[in-house]
Amino acid sequence: MNSDKMLKILILVFLFFFPFCSSTETLTQNQSIKDGQTLISKEKNFSIGFFSPANSSYRYLGIWFAKVTELTVVWVANRNDPFNDSSGVLSIMQDGNLVLHDGFNRSLWSTNVSVQGQASTAAQLLDSGNLVLVQENNKTVLWQSFDYPTDTWLPNMSIGLNWRTGLDRFLTSWKSRDDPGTGDCIFKLNLNETPQFFFYKGSIPYYRTGPWPWRSSAIKSNCKTTFINNGDEIAYQYFFDDPTFITRVVVDNSGLLQHLVWNDGEHRWKEFWSAPTYRCDKYGQCGAYSVCNPGDVDFECSCLPGYEPKSPRQWYLREGSEGCVRKKSGLSMCGNGEGFVKVERVKAPFSSVAGQMYLSIMSYEGCEQACLRNCSCTAFTSLNDGNETNCLQWYGELMDILVHDVEGYQSLNVRVDAADLAKNTRKSGGFLGNKGRLALVVTSIAVPLLPVILLAHIWLRKKKRKKTRGFRTAKRKLHNQSVNFTDTKGSLEGNELEDSNTNFDLPIFDLSCLVAATDNFSPANKLGQGGFGPVFKGQLRNGQHIAVKRLSKSSGQGIEELKNEVQLIGKLQHRNLVKMLGCCIQGEEKMLIYEYMSNKSLNFFIFDPTRCSTLNWSKRFEIIIGIARGILYLHHDSRLRIIHRDLKTSNILLDDEMNPKISDFGVARILNGDQIQDRTNRVVGT
Repeated sequence: MNSDKMLKILILVFLFFFPFCSSTETLTQNQSIKDGQTLISKEKNFSIGFFSPANSSYRYLGIWFAKVTELTVVWVANRNDPFNDSSGVLSIMQDGNLVLHDGFNRSLWSTNVSVQGQASTAAQLLDSGNLVLVQENNKTVLWQSFDYPTDTWLPNMSIGLNWRTGLDRFLTSWKSRDDPGTGDCIFKLNLNETPQFFFYKGSIPYYRTGPWPWRSSAIKSNCKTTFINNGDEIAYQYFFDDPTFITRVVVDNSGLLQHLVWNDGEHRWKEFWSAPTYRCDKYGQCGAYSVCNPGDVDFECSCLPGYEPKSPRQWYLREGSEGCVRKKSGLSMCGNGEGFVKVERVKAPFSSVAGQMYLSIMSYEGCEQACLRNCSCTAFTSLNDGNETNCLQWYGELMDILVHDVEGYQSLNVRVDAADLAKNTRKSGGFLGNKGRLALVVTSIAVPLLPVILLAHIWLRKKKRKKTRGFRTAKRKLHNQSVNFTDTKGSLEGNELEDSNTNFDLPIFDLSCLVAATDNFSPANKLGQGGFGPVFKGQLRNGQHIAVKRLSKSSGQGIEELKNEVQLIGKLQHRNLVKMLGCCIQGEEKMLIYEYMSNKSLNFFIFDPTRCSTLNWSKRFEIIIGIARGILYLHHDSRLRIIHRDLKTSNILLDDEMNPKISDFGVARILNGDQIQDRTNRVVGT
């Protein structure tokens, strides 16, 4: 009996001294959250409490994922007014507001809403990650954190304008990884034309999604987007069919918008998609009345039908930001036989003046005629989303048009004069309607062209042979450089290179292709500098990113390193060795082309006081194991026994998933048979 009494007393004492339990999702007026305590949502999806960012001693009140092993904050209350110590307290005051105050009872943050009457309020953390302040008698939501997002967009959160409250809900980046304060990058819904998202760096547009629904869906099929346009709000939401997915969209201060999904097996965030991806994604990359094509190797910019470069000289220099202007044909564009030319698969343009009509009875032809009757209409597009036909027309300058070779983009119909209309086979109401006439035209054209087709076939075969000879010539050039290979014991011998000709099957890249891919070796694309020469980032016509190592003319050892690297990489294949895609030997230019490593090199992280925090012990151990596997392959498992001789953090590259890859075999040595040591005549490497 005494033990029962003692147990009851202990329970009463515990409840008296510890009235708040961190397992509840609700905070009432007689409770508070102190530093070290948390609220947790009902299904334990999210927690709210005090935290410090990496490499910072400041304390903030924030919401984070509760089921994620890596602290990932999705909302911060006092992002610009942190605590210097752990004295912070969150409580509900007598006026019903949530207030965050310090040890001196100074208020650092408050919900600042009006509560009618004497009704009590309560704060609740929902499983969506939304913190709500409700009036307890009728459960009316007085305030919610979803209306005041920081840098993260969660599923079922609305981003856009609430007409009723006047709140414009948008994302703003952190200042840095260590500082949740308001950063420079903003992601918000722009309503000046048709509703579409803009990414701003400061006040300057940096990236644009395109208007709904005239845009390519960047989000995969198992992730749904909802466009809300009613009397209360105009906004976007997104959600997954599987609600157990842990996901977020975050805006980074570097200028990147990322959709990330938590991989529980690997205990890390994986990128679902990100933007911007291409140079063409940059807002206004090619100026007004132009099209940007990321797959065009020579020059990504081209003018719309009926337009020409505003500055031909700049266009020739591959600088397209000045855009295009209407051709001076002297023909009227109003009631003078003008029409429309279709540009396929584009991201719909932005214009300061645009009109949108949701008319289920308006067909494509109706949309076309409506634009044709308005002499100020410069372009239109029409789309049936299954419920109604949407007609969008533009009346001003056409900006930021991107063309792509994948499904999901729409067609843009550009107004041109009668002369340009006649020149274009895609003119409105074309000749394809009459099958008999079409057959006659095709036959009359094809028969005279048969000799031409035959000659073209012969020419292509000769060109193919020439390309094969060029491939062999490139190999001979690689072998016949002025450096004497036989002088250095252990390096690749000249006859060894000759003997390996049958195995030398690396693709030969054309110089013009690499010039276009690297934007003429622009300093903006320079990744680094080594003994061989500079390394540039590039993008091929098919969208593949590459790294181009260019031999510096002032490099005394570059030729030898190039030969060494081509020979070795051509014979080595391992997941922890960097992959060589090909080489280029043309004139004075000698280059090696590799797969692009988006996370740069290990020294980029390991020696940086900020970035090093992203490498937790688990990830560091994975990198160590990967490097060890690569070295084991070089020393024991490959058919050639190779000593790298220059193994350092800058030569350990990291791919998208932070897997290490050993690179730079320019000074590597091949050992013979059971040889385990060697001598060198010069000091090289690390």
